[in-house]
Amino acid sequence: MSKKIVILNGSPRRKGNTSSLVKAFTEGAESAGNTVTEFFLDSMNIHGCKGCFGGHSSRECPCVQKDDMAQIYPAVKECDVIILATPLYYWNMSGQIRTAIDRLFALEEGDGNLLRGHDRSCVLLMAAEGYGFEDVLLYYDHLMEHLRWKNLGHVLAGGNGDIGDIEGKPELKKAFELGASIR
Repeated sequence: MSKKIVILNGSPRRKGNTSSLVKAFTEGAESAGNTVTEFFLDSMNIHGCKGCFGGHSSRECPCVQKDDMAQIYPAVKECDVIILATPLYYWNMSGQIRTAIDRLFALEEGDGNLLRGHDRSCVLLMAAEGYGFEDVLLYYDHLMEHLRWKNLGHVLAGGNGDIGDIEGKPELKKAFELGASIR
């Protein structure tokens, strides 16, 4: 049975190393018959969470803010798997993806929790100049625990400072294989 996969791409570079991981993963996932929807967050108008607790999960747009998250909410509500794709910036995920993750909180508010649980799974795809992934993995593990999502794994590609550095590296094959393993 095919899965609906949503990719939140938090890279500011459409042709950067993180996007290369996303492309390889997508090719693998689609080869296994899955449907993939990617949101390139850097080109979207997404504001930071206001912490207002005014969201209502059952509304078409659960957040009181009206911006491009309105495109992401329905896809996340319907998906089976969420891919968090991001470069490593200061031992964490990029601001683009952190903002979107914070805004997903609206799906936990109000008339029912449409984010936590629901047999969802998650994958982390990350490229970095260095190799200091420990802190972001701790955050990711805590996020999976809170959301009650199954961690399907991660591909962490260090040593990629310049655009294109990832080409030919084994992490691209790992991303493809991880995508193809989703059934």
